[in-house]
Amino acid sequence: MQRLIGRKLTGGALAACLVVGAGAAAAQEVGKVGVDWLGNDIIVEAIKDPKVEGVTCHVTYFERGMIDRLQKGNWFEDPSDSSISCRQTGPITIGEIDMSEAGEEVFKQGISLIWKKQVVNRIYDKANDTLIYLSHSRQVQDGSAKMSVTTVPLYGQNVVWTNGKPK
Repeated sequence: MQRLIGRKLTGGALAACLVVGAGAAAAQEVGKVGVDWLGNDIIVEAIKDPKVEGVTCHVTYFERGMIDRLQKGNWFEDPSDSSISCRQTGPITIGEIDMSEAGEEVFKQGISLIWKKQVVNRIYDKANDTLIYLSHSRQVQDGSAKMSVTTVPLYGQNVVWTNGKPK
């Protein structure tokens, strides 16, 4: 029953209503830790960057249980808090990635019924030869300052760039 009101219903409703951008990564749940008797959990998901082979990110977030939702209201939304850690998990091959300052959205999922999303962006720091991954939430209004960042240094690594390394 908890799942009916939780993320699975929310995610299912969002999937039915929204079209996710082409090339976006899919998350695989690899851990779930109960934190209290209300059914609240910390979820750990693995996300492979679809344009950078050999990099895996682990994202954690808080999933509210049914009892917590009933007690506090705000039934269709999970908190914006998240944490991210990305590491090299194999040989790195970098495809055609966005080199702009804003970077590129690698992953997103709904954390409310309609408007709020958890997002992971990748930014290439050319000066330091490093991939930066930023986990944050996106909302229509009242954006959240809650974020987490991790880096994957490319310096000294045998990295293959499919379109040649940027100059």
